[in-house]
Amino acid sequence: MTAPASSSGARAKGGRARAKGEPVVQGRNGAAAAAKPAVAPAVESTVAIGSADFKQLIAPGNGRTQSLAGFDADYTDIVQYIVSCTHKIWEEAGLGLIDTHYLHNVKVHTADGWYLGRDKVLADSIQAKSAYPDGRAYAESVVWSGNERDGFYTSHLILNVSHNTGHSVYGPPTGRRVMRMGIALCLVKENLIVEEWVVRDDLSVIRQLGLDRDATVAQLALRDAARPLGNYGDLERMLGQYAPEPLPAKTTPVEGFDLDDFLRRSLHEIWNRRMFNVIRDVYHENVEFHGPSGRDLYGRGDYTAFVLSLLAAFPDARFSIDQLFWNEDGAGGYRTSMRWSLVGTHEGYGIYGEPTGIRFRLWGMTQHVIKGGRVVEEWTVFNELALLKALYRARKASA
Repeated sequence: MTAPASSSGARAKGGRARAKGEPVVQGRNGAAAAAKPAVAPAVESTVAIGSADFKQLIAPGNGRTQSLAGFDADYTDIVQYIVSCTHKIWEEAGLGLIDTHYLHNVKVHTADGWYLGRDKVLADSIQAKSAYPDGRAYAESVVWSGNERDGFYTSHLILNVSHNTGHSVYGPPTGRRVMRMGIALCLVKENLIVEEWVVRDDLSVIRQLGLDRDATVAQLALRDAARPLGNYGDLERMLGQYAPEPLPAKTTPVEGFDLDDFLRRSLHEIWNRRMFNVIRDVYHENVEFHGPSGRDLYGRGDYTAFVLSLLAAFPDARFSIDQLFWNEDGAGGYRTSMRWSLVGTHEGYGIYGEPTGIRFRLWGMTQHVIKGGRVVEEWTVFNELALLKALYRARKASA
């Protein structure tokens, strides 16, 4: 996503007045260059990427400056919409917002072909976030046209800077810093991206990761062969093509801190609705996490990376609490016992290697230490060895 046109009547380079409805490219230095006239209404007012600080781009503070029927109230214009929602989804880790910003049957065009459905948009985004968790999507420019009636087109030029600290489609993490250029062209109507075209400089990424280009190309070309067939039912994380819903409000409110509702609602938001930004509200900033295979983590960032690593490997996974009870510690705190299941299809690249396509149920037990309305410590164990054995059998069968 990129920078918008400035207010109506701006003068283009060379002294020619910009025609009514003519899109403008605005660069980092704020200079505007005229483009071909487009069929579009008069430009009202949009944020200026080149001359505005980041906080002004996200929250301009001057109210709506462009007609945006059907858009969320916090969006002031189409450029601020595309820059802001990109930030909220990628940098604030609110990946579940894809469900409210993409049409259920969105058509996405990529370098490898096209596909339908926001489920895959979300799954691919989790995979990328797990591989490059500290990514920064810098908006270099946005070219736009259209109106609230017919929809808006936004061409967003992004420079993405990140470190490869998780498994990606290219293999294990390298720890290397990567800068990648990409352009996302979106058709947006009433707050929803209904069609998207995306192209990125992937060969540059392969080089920056220190990988052999020819060997990597061969690996990617052969990767999709020999996927096993399976007779699996619906995971019921959502109903059909609808987005996953929040848990319904409790009919009988509980006096004081409702721990049962707190955990069920919070974990549903994080694991099933993919609202990873909720972790900041649920977990203490210095949370200690003790997990299987020597996973001793500290802080919300590390915990978020753990959640992403599992959902990147099982992108359609559904989380459920099978049993929950707790004791009070006498000082306003709690210690919980929670038995849970995470059922999904191994269709993502990540900590468990290349996808095998098998359906698997991870089940485990967790104890939380909760103080002041937040999780300050967590102990979790699950059937990871059984999973590794199932993956080994699947790979042997397909060899």
